[in-house]
Amino acid sequence: MHYYQHHIGDFIKDTSFLTNEEVGIYMKLLWLYYDTEKPLPNSLFELSMKVNARENEDVISGLLEMFFVLEDGKWHHKRCDKEIHHFRQQLETASRAGKASAAKRLMNKGSTDAQRPFNDRSTDVQPTNNQQPITNNQEPKKSPKGLYIFKPPQVDDDVWQAFQAIRKAKRSPITQIALDGIEREALKAGLSLNDALKVCAERGWQGFKADWYSEAPVNKQIALEERNRAVAMEWARSKA
Repeated sequence: MHYYQHHIGDFIKDTSFLTNEEVGIYMKLLWLYYDTEKPLPNSLFELSMKVNARENEDVISGLLEMFFVLEDGKWHHKRCDKEIHHFRQQLETASRAGKASAAKRLMNKGSTDAQRPFNDRSTDVQPTNNQQPITNNQEPKKSPKGLYIFKPPQVDDDVWQAFQAIRKAKRSPITQIALDGIEREALKAGLSLNDALKVCAERGWQGFKADWYSEAPVNKQIALEERNRAVAMEWARSKA
């Protein structure tokens, strides 16, 4: 998997006693875990090579004992196993939905010759380019271009539902293009996507522009906190 949710608050709390070097090695162990989608091998030499910490086998050993559990000759990480299992469930759900849609079209006897070439195309739903995991409780919404839009994992459920209600009321379905545009404008305003959609929901906006937000009266402390969260999330994405 190429993406995982990095919970910054939990991570800082769990690693506050580590040095910066130890935090870096721990992060690389987690990335290796997510990239291979399987537990780490019980070999200090192999792990030290893969995370480029050849002179820090003692640190790796300590991190394994502290944050991982040795089971069946492999080092397991509870949070990693949970995220990987969840990610695979999302892909399986999306695949089943695509196959069901294909079967339904094949049973449609009223298809014309002009429609058949389109029906023959692959219908397996694939993750979007940003490799965001798709959760089971996210209902797909079909855009005019035939793209299924799911709730981004970094957006809260209540925020997403409120924003969907606004778009629905204005008869404007949520497309990937629209969502990408909102995220770009959010970054210009120093906000995360979740915060931008929250602002839209609170003010009845179906879209978001950095200029609109800057012109609206906003508490400076709240704006600063939102900007800090956006920077932290962008950093986490760059490390994924």
